[in-house]
Amino acid sequence: MIHPERVKFLNDEPPRSKGRVLYWMQQSQRAEFNHALEFAIRAANERREPLVAVFGLTTSFPQAQARHYVFMLEGLRETQRALRKRGVPLVVLLADPPQAVAAMSARTSLVVTDAGYLRVQRAWRREVARAANCRVVQVESDVVVPTDVVSGKEEYAARTIRPKVHKHLSRFMAPLEETELTRRTRSAGAESIDISDPRGVVAGLPIEERALPVDSFTGGTAMAEELLQRFLASGIRAYADRRSDPGAGVESDLSPYLHFGQLSPLRVALAVRSSRGVPRAAKDDFLEELIVRRELAMNFCLHNSHYDRYTCLPEWAVRTLEKHAGDAREYGYSYRLLESGATHDPYWNAAQREMVLRGKMHGYMRMYWGKKIIEWTRSPRLAFRTALRLNNVYELDGRDPNSFAGVAWCFGKHDRPWKERAVFGQVRWMSADGLRRKFDMDAYLDRVDALGEGREERGGERR
Repeated sequence: MIHPERVKFLNDEPPRSKGRVLYWMQQSQRAEFNHALEFAIRAANERREPLVAVFGLTTSFPQAQARHYVFMLEGLRETQRALRKRGVPLVVLLADPPQAVAAMSARTSLVVTDAGYLRVQRAWRREVARAANCRVVQVESDVVVPTDVVSGKEEYAARTIRPKVHKHLSRFMAPLEETELTRRTRSAGAESIDISDPRGVVAGLPIEERALPVDSFTGGTAMAEELLQRFLASGIRAYADRRSDPGAGVESDLSPYLHFGQLSPLRVALAVRSSRGVPRAAKDDFLEELIVRRELAMNFCLHNSHYDRYTCLPEWAVRTLEKHAGDAREYGYSYRLLESGATHDPYWNAAQREMVLRGKMHGYMRMYWGKKIIEWTRSPRLAFRTALRLNNVYELDGRDPNSFAGVAWCFGKHDRPWKERAVFGQVRWMSADGLRRKFDMDAYLDRVDALGEGREERGGERR
């Protein structure tokens, strides 16, 4: 079902009689469980027109690296093939998205697109809506409950957004039926770049290669579905009790696929809800992360224009961090040493190496990792920039609302004041002793060792 709340007109232009509907695919990069795609197919059928899809492959996305482009293109290659089977040619153009849409505007009667939450994504949609001489419709498909339905303002924390999400959740937990396209076409009116070899394509792009492609993850809906089924068969049963344990290996590993829109969060939520033999607590905890926490991050990026800056933090957090900015730090590390995982802390080093080598860090370790950057950096403002840059460059799911919210959380966002202490003030603190008390950290170090680098303990720069 496509609820009307998912649909938004981005301009006042009427639909035209020009010959075809254009689906501008940008965020929801999949051929299944995609509300924007299904809306476009139904619109094309009603208008008795063919449907063509376009994707703008920009080389200027902030902090995007070779590893991100390879993963994304692996998914787009699969999506292009799947769309072709449904009678929808997908044209991938090497251009900023608004220019890609403009290049496909001839004979276009209606433009349908998906929703993005970051500043650059929303700017693209505004630009396309202003330039188009036909109606542009946005259909939100990468959240379970549409963001405007949940809240029209920035929410303070999970506890404030949770009841607003749950109020509407049952209505939007509805399957999406696929519609067969009536008028199929092979002609798109433009030639797509060849994406059959993603690594070859990326090698020819003028992009930063600080974070090289990884072999740990292969992009695409098929692999995402395989990971989902594997998680439902094993990992989810221990999720409630062991999801925070870095050595347990019960995480779903779905976040890169959700980030690139290769997997629908609604598809995941329905699969988890209907899974059999899974404890209710495990289902509830996973859906809390997938829906409530994830949609809190979307809300944050939509309603806080400073989501990627230190100034996004709540007033109490800034005040207490600045009060303690001059406190002595036992250890201090440069960006280069942090990037290299060359601190005195073997757990932090392992987390950094996991992110660099695998492209994804364990969720609990991300919190510890961010907290220690505050502790080891000469100012909270520099710590914020450092944590966000490392996260966005090396994480496959970096440059995502969840990433921006996750880094900000380490500095007090979506949290509350705690007991005051040096350096952190009233911002929550985490320690290596706490990790050892709660978890078998040797198991985590062994997991990271298996990625290809032996464990090393290096000295830090003492102050």
